[in-house]
Amino acid sequence: MLGRIGSWVFRRRLWVLAGVVATMALAVPFGADVTDRLTEGGITAEDAEATRADDLLNREFGTGTPQLVFVVHTEDTVESPAATAFGADLTRRLAGEPGVVGAESYWTTGGSEPLRSEDGRSAMVLLRLAGDEDQIGDTAQRLVPTVVGERDGFRVEATGSAQVRNEVNDQSERDLIKAELIAAPLSFLILLWVFRSLIAALTPVAVGLFAVVGSLVVLKIVNEFVPVSVFAVNITTALGFGLAVDYSLFTVTRFREELAAGADVRRAIATTTRTAGRTIVFSAVTVAVSMSALLLFPLDFLRSFAYSGIAVVLLAAFGAIVVLSALLAVVGRGIDRWSPQRLFRRRDKVAGHGFWHRWTLVVMRRPWAFFVSTAAVLLVMGVPLLGIQFGESDDRVLPPSAPAHVAAEHLRAEFATREDTPLSVVLPDVAPAAVGDYPLRLSGLPGVIRVDAASGSFAGGEQVAPATELSRRFVAPTGTWVSVVTVDEPYSPATADLLAKVRATPAPGEVLVGGQAAQLADAKTGIGEVLPEVLAFIAVATFVLLFLFTGSLVIPLQAIVLNLLSLSAAFGAMVFIFQDGHLRSLVGDFTVTDTINIRMPILMFCVAFGVSMDYQLFMLSRIKEHYLATGDHRASVAWGLERVGRLVTAAAVLVAVVLFAFATSGLTPVKLLGVGLAIAVIVDATLVRGALMPAALRLTGRATWWLPGWLRRVHDRVGLNEARS
Repeated sequence: MLGRIGSWVFRRRLWVLAGVVATMALAVPFGADVTDRLTEGGITAEDAEATRADDLLNREFGTGTPQLVFVVHTEDTVESPAATAFGADLTRRLAGEPGVVGAESYWTTGGSEPLRSEDGRSAMVLLRLAGDEDQIGDTAQRLVPTVVGERDGFRVEATGSAQVRNEVNDQSERDLIKAELIAAPLSFLILLWVFRSLIAALTPVAVGLFAVVGSLVVLKIVNEFVPVSVFAVNITTALGFGLAVDYSLFTVTRFREELAAGADVRRAIATTTRTAGRTIVFSAVTVAVSMSALLLFPLDFLRSFAYSGIAVVLLAAFGAIVVLSALLAVVGRGIDRWSPQRLFRRRDKVAGHGFWHRWTLVVMRRPWAFFVSTAAVLLVMGVPLLGIQFGESDDRVLPPSAPAHVAAEHLRAEFATREDTPLSVVLPDVAPAAVGDYPLRLSGLPGVIRVDAASGSFAGGEQVAPATELSRRFVAPTGTWVSVVTVDEPYSPATADLLAKVRATPAPGEVLVGGQAAQLADAKTGIGEVLPEVLAFIAVATFVLLFLFTGSLVIPLQAIVLNLLSLSAAFGAMVFIFQDGHLRSLVGDFTVTDTINIRMPILMFCVAFGVSMDYQLFMLSRIKEHYLATGDHRASVAWGLERVGRLVTAAAVLVAVVLFAFATSGLTPVKLLGVGLAIAVIVDATLVRGALMPAALRLTGRATWWLPGWLRRVHDRVGLNEARS
């Protein structure tokens, strides 16, 4: 079938290219504003306890955790008449702004001590904003520029979750442009060296543009039905061009081989689409299946990467099989035109004399030595993974000089309590009079500074202040809530322990606990419940796909084990660098929080697992091709790695260059994802594909291709064989 597609594309090459150009002309303007339409949220599950608590606070009480915090600094004291007038006026003005459902400050709460810095020269203004995450972000974006800076002799800074999110979005856009400016020229030089001609080097650019632009259109359409995170655009760009390089390199190399063997252009394209196209189809399906596992998580943030990943990989495969075939049909033997031979002198090695052939024979002469030593290196690299600690992103994901980060550091250093990140304990069906001593008991828990409720304020197991006018915010027709102010950071282990105690404390009715600490705990629980299903889905789907592709039961098991070894090394490096803070000078400075964002390893696993299978399929396709022709297993492994080893290495270098460019990002999660994936790609293309895989294939020998007779008949019927392609 694929061979017939190649012949059809050859006959209608100009019509195909005209259709692609017309489609791109419509797609580019349609998808140009996609980042403006995508959501900034989706990091919490809709049915999680913390999400339900925060929604109730917003909807029923018109309050909740402050999303915007202004820090007012004065050279005098915050009790001075000038500071009192300025602070009170600022608070009243902000309270009247659209989208603000609550505003309080040191000056409007009767001099609340926790809202005043320990040196008495700074004070907080807390704002609670209405709407969903996008609406909250828009309100913060409108208000902050009118407040921050030098104002009437006072200096005002802004932080809080809404401001942090806005600065993260702005930083992300700047970082993406910077990464592209760094990666583009380096990548093009490598493309010239790898593809050996200007015409050939432009093919992955064409396929990549087709895949990325098409994916942005898909994301815009999908966003009309389900929320899609704006951060999915970053992975779309990186994965789109990475796969375009892989697929184009594999296709162009096979096309050149067929021309060199004496085939005309039509036959060369038909054979290329039948053989290389078969591998590309299976690779695309494998990567898509790996990315689709993200759909099982109850988080729109992770699901967004599934939408973008599936779209970009399928479009990249279509681009390599159809669009690239049409381009090759037009250029024909001119594929080697404009070759910069003076810059890149290199001749193709005669079969059996290349580096990869010789190296593979060395490995297979001592398979146990290479297998054990390489596996040991990977396991040692993975040791730090045993100490991984999960957390959430806060202001510290921003560069240390970012305004929201600077303001938050002032809060940590100058204020005794975390008034901006309390635990919100909602009792939706309990009248304030029926709460009893519940707030009193909460205030006696270790790590609690103060509990505020409709009946007053409590600390250390006793009431320290009566109810005031501000206490009315804890009352609604449907119930009440209490605010638990903590000593420690919301994402610290100590606050996690406190959260568990709060949820375990007997209450006079149903209790829903919200706030940042609760969001992290619920995210851990939600992800942990789904994770076994995700891993089982990826393992079973990968096993079935590789069985259909190779007709072997041994190879799928080998592939899964080798991939897990490779990924454990990459994850260990990620923990060593970003959680423990080592080697910061090599990847750019960042703030060490002793945790890893809980969503990043999941995203990294699905992407890296798919790309790793991509390389594995390229190698196995050529190994199996030679084995079917000769029946010589050992020679087939050496022949296959010689044919594909250089391609995989070159593709890995190109992808790593693009990913390492993300290390220049000022955002720690983006830096982590780029560096982590780049390490995974390099480790997989060198240690795993260059040593571990040929050693494993040598150890299993001809048993690699073993299959029971009845299962052989099943594969002959449903597997994807060359004859059926």
